[in-house]
Amino acid sequence: MDEQGENLGVMTREEALRIAKERALDLIEVAPQAKPPVARVMGFDKFRYQKEKEEKKQRLAQRTKELKHIRITARAGKSDLEVRARKTEEFLGEGHKVEVGIFLRGREKGNREWGLQKLADFLKMVKLPFQVTMEPRWGGRGFLTQIQPTNKK
Repeated sequence: MDEQGENLGVMTREEALRIAKERALDLIEVAPQAKPPVARVMGFDKFRYQKEKEEKKQRLAQRTKELKHIRITARAGKSDLEVRARKTEEFLGEGHKVEVGIFLRGREKGNREWGLQKLADFLKMVKLPFQVTMEPRWGGRGFLTQIQPTNKK
């Protein structure tokens, strides 16, 4: 194929190299496993750019589900928690896993049951159905838990 995408037909390697040199372009082998191998006459920079663009598109398509993080504090107001609950519902609606962390400061760390209760109250605010994939566990500055949307069958 040439730079316009037209098929030049089957030819020898030397003939293809001569055509590429005449047009001041490169001969790029695209399908070496084919019989005979398929090559294109085009600029290598343009070829590399197209390949990178293709790979980026594939990477973006692969990253459909990620782990999203929601961070709350034990003394946050009800309206703040409602905003975080709506954001959590949005993430769950998109199919993402959500890690919810409640962070305790100072003397709050001494009352872990209170922190767990606040985390449970927050999870009750989330209206979309979800399942807990990781039970709440103590992690340095507070509790962490992971939830994911329930499978709809």
